[in-house]
Amino acid sequence: MIDDTALNPQELNQKTTEELKQELLQLTQNKDSQPLKQKVQFYQEYLAPIVTELSQRNPFPQVEEQVPLILGVWKSVFSTIPFQDSLPGRLPEQSYQIFHDNGFYANMARYAPGNKLKFGWLQKLASVFLAFDLMIVQKYQIKEDEWLIENIAIKQALRWQGIPLSIEKADNWFTKVVKSYSQNTETANTYTQVELKNLDSSTAKKYKTALGATPEFEHLYIDNDFRVVRSRRQAKQRNSYTIAVRIK
Repeated sequence: MIDDTALNPQELNQKTTEELKQELLQLTQNKDSQPLKQKVQFYQEYLAPIVTELSQRNPFPQVEEQVPLILGVWKSVFSTIPFQDSLPGRLPEQSYQIFHDNGFYANMARYAPGNKLKFGWLQKLASVFLAFDLMIVQKYQIKEDEWLIENIAIKQALRWQGIPLSIEKADNWFTKVVKSYSQNTETANTYTQVELKNLDSSTAKKYKTALGATPEFEHLYIDNDFRVVRSRRQAKQRNSYTIAVRIK
């Protein structure tokens, strides 16, 4: 079992790329639900040296080479993105990042605050409560060998907890929103869809601010099944780091 002991650069250099990837996955197991400040510190102390070593072995450093690899469905296993858990009750197993080949991708998650009830009958009762599904739609393209990201829409839906947000349901929802956006842009140069009616004012303000930003996005490492992404909402903010694995 791997503990939280940081390895020195020489030890990391002797490990295979696959061993480094497994090191990251094992170290971050059950860590993504921790408070943001704690996750940022953990990344800096334990994960950053591994990511640095792994980034030097990135098999696809050119952005144009990364596009075919990124298509599909990914799951974040660890992230220091600030507003990822701004709402309570996020279900990691029903959280996805989906990339389509039409230049759009979406980050979506189900939030079900009652899902962690410990007693069996209470868990059963929670399954009939309403869940909150949130989706942020973004557009991507390549410009001057860099990812160019544009925020497009924030969408939300209230659904029964007892019916999971499956990959198929998430993908269908994403496809429908993109189709609606594409149809509306035929008659308008700018068309941003924002739904914030079910959020408290503080959280709504955070998402509205995020939607108006121009995100930065870079793969420190990417292969067919594993990604380490450095991103930030805008230039003045600190970098965030996300470790993701392909699930479809």
